Amino acid sequence: MTASREDRADTAEPLLPTADRPTTTPSARPSGLCLSTSPSPTRSPSPTRRTVVTAVGAAGLAAALVACGSGDDKDSEPAGEASEKEEGGGGAGGAVLAKTADIPVGGGKIFKDEGVVVTQPTEGQFKAFSNRCTHKQCPVTSVEGGTINCPCHGSKFDLTDGSVKQNPAPKPLPTKTITVEGDSIKLA
Repeated sequence: MTASREDRADTAEPLLPTADRPTTTPSARPSGLCLSTSPSPTRSPSPTRRTVVTAVGAAGLAAALVACGSGDDKDSEPAGEASEKEEGGGGAGGAVLAKTADIPVGGGKIFKDEGVVVTQPTEGQFKAFSNRCTHKQCPVTSVEGGTINCPCHGSKFDLTDGSVKQNPAPKPLPTKTITVEGDSIKLA
């Protein structure tokens, strides 16, 4: 025998109109108990440990790469511009860089805008090199003590031939072509 609605009303909670009936939320119901026959709302899966570890690792790697490159390239140009200057002569195209008297014997002068270092190892002998260190492409900043010096990591280059005198630079400074006409030095 089945109990009618009225019989159940005596033993169970009173039937309330739908608007007044308390609702059971999925978080409030005991696990394993299904109170509804309608499909449950789709929940996005929570991230797995592997996903979290991978995301944290990727973020850390990105931060490390940014940190490694940020200090070395403060004054440097994008790689495409630097290589164009080395191949095309820096756009000076025969313009006078300096007077021969401006370049000290046993020293040199850096021409930042033209991307070149001009040295005079011995009286009347002039050499020219790129002003970019071959280690991380930092611009060199001084010519002292018989070397062309890079401040970024301490590389030093010989002012006579651009060869590496102190690491970490892996190779000599690239040479540049200059011409000496009278007392004028021109970038070719």
